[in-house]
Amino acid sequence: MVDKNDALFREVNEELRREQFAKLWERYGTYIILAAVAVIAAVVGSQLWDAHRAANANAAGAEFEAANALLDSGKTEDAAKAFGELVQSGPQGYASLAALSQAGAYLKLDKRTEALAVFDKLAEDASADRLLANFARLQAASLRLGEADFTEMQNRLTPLISDDSPWRFTARELLGTAALKAGNIDEARKTLAPLLADSGLGQAASERVHRLMAKIATAELGASDKAPAAEPAPAAPEAGAKPDAEKPASAP
Repeated sequence: MVDKNDALFREVNEELRREQFAKLWERYGTYIILAAVAVIAAVVGSQLWDAHRAANANAAGAEFEAANALLDSGKTEDAAKAFGELVQSGPQGYASLAALSQAGAYLKLDKRTEALAVFDKLAEDASADRLLANFARLQAASLRLGEADFTEMQNRLTPLISDDSPWRFTARELLGTAALKAGNIDEARKTLAPLLADSGLGQAASERVHRLMAKIATAELGASDKAPAAEPAPAAPEAGAKPDAEKPASAP
């Protein structure tokens, strides 16, 4: 009898569950289907997007290599044009690399104005990788050295001289050189002297900074030599002598 009662209870419970499920499905079935479709669409869409990105990256890589081949074969004008097309159409990473390469091609062609424009555009591109953008900023500053005034060089290089910047050594060297060229000796010394105490400074850069510091010392010595000599203090009167005001006027 107990077994029969248990079987009856199970049947009743199963029937109740089926009725509850039917009611839930009737009420929420459409939403469940839509949610399932959305999940499937998201998964498929993600896979398609990854495939699309991979295809674009492969295509951009091939274009980048083709442009480099043009550059290596001496077709610099064609290479600059090819890099420029990749800047416009390629994914962000390749576009930034292509911009740097295009600027380099322009420099080979002695087109400094065009190269500077490319460097400046990449430096101000908020979507570009910061390492590459700041490298472009550094290159632009180096092109302007000797032509720009010190204020412009400060504006270009100040973002690059912080202690955590990978470009701080070259940036400070350029800024110190600009200060020296502008005759701002104190600023040049303040900018360059800390480099000599930085263990990360390379041998070649250290030698250049030492040469700049020698120029600063020479400039300071020259400024000291040109300073007007101080007027000699009046000689103390001899003992027993009367002050000038007490000397009798000379006879006419």
